[in-house]
Amino acid sequence: MPRRTKCEQPESHRIELIDLLMNFEAELRSKDLRRKVLSLVDAYRLLHNLGSSLIPMEIAKSARDRILCYFRKYPSTIIDGEEIMVVSGISEWARRVRELRVQFGWSIISGITAKEMLKEESPLVINGVEISEMKPNQYFLASPEEDREAARRWHVANDIRKGKGGSKEKIIEFFRQNVGQPISGEELRYAANDKSEWARRVRELRTENGWPIVTRNTGRPDLPVGMYVLEQDRQSPEHDRNIPDLVRRTVLEQAKYRCANCKWHHKKWNRSDPRFLELHHSVPHSHGGKNEAENLIVLCNVCHDQIHKKRR
Repeated sequence: MPRRTKCEQPESHRIELIDLLMNFEAELRSKDLRRKVLSLVDAYRLLHNLGSSLIPMEIAKSARDRILCYFRKYPSTIIDGEEIMVVSGISEWARRVRELRVQFGWSIISGITAKEMLKEESPLVINGVEISEMKPNQYFLASPEEDREAARRWHVANDIRKGKGGSKEKIIEFFRQNVGQPISGEELRYAANDKSEWARRVRELRTENGWPIVTRNTGRPDLPVGMYVLEQDRQSPEHDRNIPDLVRRTVLEQAKYRCANCKWHHKKWNRSDPRFLELHHSVPHSHGGKNEAENLIVLCNVCHDQIHKKRR
């Protein structure tokens, strides 16, 4: 069980620590190694107490509260793990960070996840901060808002990661239980049993398996960087799955992300009318139409379905 830190006055911890280090001079001259180590155990404990006392108890009562307080005090800032260790005052600070982002819905991106996202999505700029060069032991609070649905999703992801199947199967199962809901890369990584290739599997699900998974760069410019949405629980026809991401993005940008027929766009999205945008072939694929920008127009899924019904 981790040792509980004492969050008292920082000055009392500082004085106690100085006294201990001053007295350690005599210990250094000793030939008893264990005696030296045991003396430093107290210093180590005092350092923890000093760090955790920097944030008063009336503001944050637990290590997890102190970590969150520190992130919110320095938004849009890349934070080193060592900083979090100091203010948390516990050795298991990394687990608390994980709880904050997975169980409590705070969008905290780790350096490891940022590197994995960079393989599939670039540039990684959030709130004007370039996070592509984050080190593995660094963290970034991407949004000041807590996602209150996160606890429910965490229980879903927890059940999925314990089940059978590969990472791709687990990721799509997680998406299908959260259709239309923004999901963070950290959640997808967790559902996939922390497999490092989770971002590649998401791309494969979109481009090879035809699931309408969108990001900021692939159809939903309103989404924050690092968020993913499965827009509908159905796969696109096989010939539509081969539209390159660059072509898809170009067509959407040229159309200003609006349906060419009814002018619907994502700002009109609501739960009673959960539309999304698709690409329609002007010359049908069955008639030789190609997956090129000149042959593609943007339609909402409602207008798209109506056009195909008329063609039958």
